[in-house]
Amino acid sequence: MKPVQAPSFSVGLTGGIGCGKTTVADMFGALGASLVDTDAIAHALTAPHGSAMPAILAEFGDGFATPDGALDRAKMRELVFTDPGARARLEAILHPRIREATAAAAAIATGPYVIFVVPLLIESGSWRARVSRILAIDCKEETQIARVMARNNLSEVQVRAIMAAQVTRAQRLAAADDVVVNDDGLEALTPQVARLHAFYMDQAARMAASSMQGL
Repeated sequence: MKPVQAPSFSVGLTGGIGCGKTTVADMFGALGASLVDTDAIAHALTAPHGSAMPAILAEFGDGFATPDGALDRAKMRELVFTDPGARARLEAILHPRIREATAAAAAIATGPYVIFVVPLLIESGSWRARVSRILAIDCKEETQIARVMARNNLSEVQVRAIMAAQVTRAQRLAAADDVVVNDDGLEALTPQVARLHAFYMDQAARMAASSMQGL
């Protein structure tokens, strides 16, 4: 049996906290795109018995685990937002494992193209060369803050601290090839996603045809 060829056209989907990355990614997934969510991978790595947990606890101590053995996210979030060195140590543990799992998921993708959902895509500095297009999910900062306060039960000060650790809205938009505006609910998202999906399908077909001609 011939092995499945992973799609070569890919999109890096990003956006600030509360912009609606998961909602938009799921809409692309419903249209047939293969989704690789780095946040979901990170959560799996730090879930109870997750493969990153032994290294994290060896580095930071058993106090950073919940009773069921998962990462205590609130405690770790508080640490890394006040201690850049701790953030770097955590990233040194997680990032190689996330890259490995991301590559493995992409290699078995069967959709016409892959969407990598990467919250800190711009911040990482390495994704531009790894994807065909960068898609930013954008909304007003006031909307971000309200959504995250309601969803995560955080104060406005806490949400603004998270946003301050990410690139600015202007920087994200400047780095993007494509933008989906998520200020006005699902009805406004649907035509934007449909238009981009058609464009990505066309680009994926062109790239596949070009690859076949090169064989």
